[in-house]
Parts: sequence; structure tokens; C-alpha cells
Amino acid sequence: MLSKTGVLLVVDVQNDFLPGGALAVPEGDAVIGPVNRLAEIFPHVVLTQDWHPPGHASFASRHPGRQPFDTVTMPYGEQVLWPDHCVQGRPGAALAANLRAERAELVIRKGYHPDIDSYSAFLEADRHTRTGLAGYLTERGLTRLFVAGLATDYCIRWTALDARAAGFDVTVVEDAVRGIDRDGTMRAWAEMERAGVQRASSAAFG
Repeated sequence: MLSKTGVLLVVDVQNDFLPGGALAVPEGDAVIGPVNRLAEIFPHVVLTQDWHPPGHASFASRHPGRQPFDTVTMPYGEQVLWPDHCVQGRPGAALAANLRAERAELVIRKGYHPDIDSYSAFLEADRHTRTGLAGYLTERGLTRLFVAGLATDYCIRWTALDARAAGFDVTVVEDAVRGIDRDGTMRAWAEMERAGVQRASSAAFG
């Protein structure tokens, strides 16, 4: 299944998304073992890192009278409000300490625009602002993406769908992802399948 054009794309395995973090994904730390095993065998590894400035527009604390997980309307559409998380330079924004990140060829930071949230590794939530990842992969001739990390119903879903829309062959490594919400995760899997995203277990890679 591996080839010279295969890339392991590891999404947002950061302290704030792990148990005890500001926006913890249930069992989020369970992805680290599979990701580390895959990082040793894939020819290319790319990471993403949520990287918000203080007072980011997606933070509930920015909106008086609102609570985390409320929704508001932003210029680019409906926005879920989150607890303050992955703030630039703070411990919660750091990659997980036991994540084997040394083989990463690129780290894409996203969500650093103060007034635009970002889930996808390819496009910010306004659906216009690009991260540059598609161009990087295309220029290097890397066409097959294997996506792992957090969280299935948000950043994994948006990343996989945008990758497919950009013409990449996409597989989500199902035991190397976890979701925030069970129902949302089921919907995300269904939507990804309709878009042609494939699923595989990490065991399939040896």
C-alpha cells in the first residue's frame, strides 16, 4: 500500500486535544501509538498544528454571554465556539511530548488568522484562505494521503474532504483517529465515504 508518493498526514496531535487538555478529545491519546508506528515506515510525514492567537474569534471567551459549544454566525458562516485552546506558544499548543515528530518534513500551522477558524489542513473556514499544503504536495509529486490524528468529526473530516476536492487519493487510518462526538463522528465517516475517502487499519501497513 505504501509508495514513494505516500504521505502520512498527522492532524493536530497536541496537548490541548489530549485527556486533561482544554478541548480534550475522548481517548485522544490512543492515536499516538498507531501514529508513531506509521511515522517509522512512511516515506513522508507532514504534521498540522492548531495555532491560535490569544482572543481568537472562535473562542467563547471572545463573545460575552456565550458558552463553549454555542454557535454564532461569522462572516463566513456558522461557527462553533470553543474553549480557549492551542494558543500560540502555550503548553497546550505544543505537539504531544511522546509523538514521534522528528521525521516530519513539514509542519503546517493553521488557525492563526485572528478572525477565521481553521479545521482543514488545506483551507481555512472561510473556504478561501489556503494553507499552501496542496501546492507543497503537488510540487513534490506526493499524491496519496493517509490521514491520522484529531478529531474525526472536525479537522480529520474537513482535511479529508478538502484533500479529495483537490484531487488527492485519501485514506483515513481508522484506528489512528478519534472524534469528539459519537453522532458527529458517524456522520463524518459517512460524508467522507461518499466523497471517495477510503478507510484502513494501521495494521495494513505492516
